[in-house]
Amino acid sequence: MVFAKQLREGVRRGRIRCSIRIWQRPKVKVGGRYAMDEGHIVVDSIESITRRDITRDLARESGFAGVKDLLKMAQHGPGRNVYLIRFHYLPPGAWDLKGGEGRAGRVGREGRVGRVGRVGGVGKTRKIGRGDQ
Repeated sequence: MVFAKQLREGVRRGRIRCSIRIWQRPKVKVGGRYAMDEGHIVVDSIESITRRDITRDLARESGFAGVKDLLKMAQHGPGRNVYLIRFHYLPPGAWDLKGGEGRAGRVGREGRVGRVGRVGGVGKTRKIGRGDQ
């Protein structure tokens, strides 16, 4: 997900946690991580809404002064479908505890990609490092 420069500080500080996008189809996935500056945006939910659902409060929550300003920015190409995307920002090196903990390929604190593998017993897991493969 790409954010206008004037919105990025609000996203990083957690003041902006949703975005309205007008697309032909969703271009992000729930649980998806998308680079923004040094950190990542993690998508928490995507909801299909109508233009009438966009209120002044929702526009302000998205970082805009009003609905008109939001709609100017929300239109991306020829799309007509309106999506409300809720997300959270992960600063560099942060763990995503809200997302699917234990998913293969998660980036850890050290910035290394690891896998989660089974260990002997039922349901027990451990992080597999490069030397364990």
